[in-house]
Amino acid sequence: MYKIVAKDVLNEQVKRLVIEAPLIAKKAEPGQFIIFRIDEDGERVPLTIADYDREAGTVTIIFQEVGYSTRRLGALEVGDSLLDFVGPLGKASELEGYKKAAVIGGGLGTAIAYPQAKKLNELGCCVHTITGFRNKDLVILEDEVKAVSEKAMIMTDDGSNGNKGFVTNALRELIESGEQYDLVIAIGPLVMMKAVCDVTKEYNIKTIVSMNPVMIDGTGMCGGCRLTVGGETKFACVDGPDFDGHLVDFDAAIRRQAMYRDKERQSLETHECRLTGGNRHA
Repeated sequence: MYKIVAKDVLNEQVKRLVIEAPLIAKKAEPGQFIIFRIDEDGERVPLTIADYDREAGTVTIIFQEVGYSTRRLGALEVGDSLLDFVGPLGKASELEGYKKAAVIGGGLGTAIAYPQAKKLNELGCCVHTITGFRNKDLVILEDEVKAVSEKAMIMTDDGSNGNKGFVTNALRELIESGEQYDLVIAIGPLVMMKAVCDVTKEYNIKTIVSMNPVMIDGTGMCGGCRLTVGGETKFACVDGPDFDGHLVDFDAAIRRQAMYRDKERQSLETHECRLTGGNRHA
C-alpha cells in the first residue's frame, strides 16, 4: 500500500498528492510517469510524475478531477493509501547539454513542465517558462515555476491576470525580441503543442513534446498509446512520452483522442452515484 502523506488543492479542479513510494522516488526522473490503482476494483490510470524527493522517499502527482477514478483519487485524504503505484515508467527526458530553453505548459501540462524546468535549471541551463490558463483562478504552481526560471510568463485566455493571449503569442514575441533557444519543451493539450511546434519549426528550434494518449498497461503490450512519429508507429509508454514535436502526427493523435470522449462521459455518468451517494443508476 502507498500512503498519502500530503494533499493540496491547487484550484477548483486540480489537486496535488504526495505519495510515500521510496523505491520509485529513488529512480524517478523528469518525463517519467506512474500508473496508480486505488483498489482492486479500480482502473489503471497513468499520471506523470510532478516531483520527487529521494531523501523523503516520496513522489508527487498532480491531477485534474475529470473522470470517475480521478474523482475518487481526489476524495482521498492524508493517511489513506493506494493499492497500486507503479513506476517509474517511460523514458526520462534527455535534458543535458542545453544552454537556453523555453519550457511551455498549457493548463494542467504545467504540472509536467515544472519538473522539466527544474531539472534544466539544476543542470545550469537558462530557463524561460511560459504557462497558459483559461483564467487567473486556474493558475497553478506559479511560485514553484518562478523559482526555477530566469524569466516566467503567465498567459490567460481572458486576460484576467493582466496578460491576455496564448502561449504561442508569448513564445513568438520572445524569439523575435532576440532570445535564442536551443530547446523548446511544450506540454499541454494537443492543439497547444501542435501550435507551439508550428512556431518553432519556422525558426528551426528543436522542440520536445510530452504525449499522453490513452494508455492501459504502460509496458507496450496493449498498443493503446500508439502514435505516428516520423511516419513510424511509436508507443508513448515505452518509446516516450517525450518525442520530437516536429515529427509527431498531431492530426492523427487528435482524431484518436476524440474517439474515446463518449465512452469517458458514459463511464463518469454510470459511476457518479458512487461518488455522490445517489441512486441514479441503482
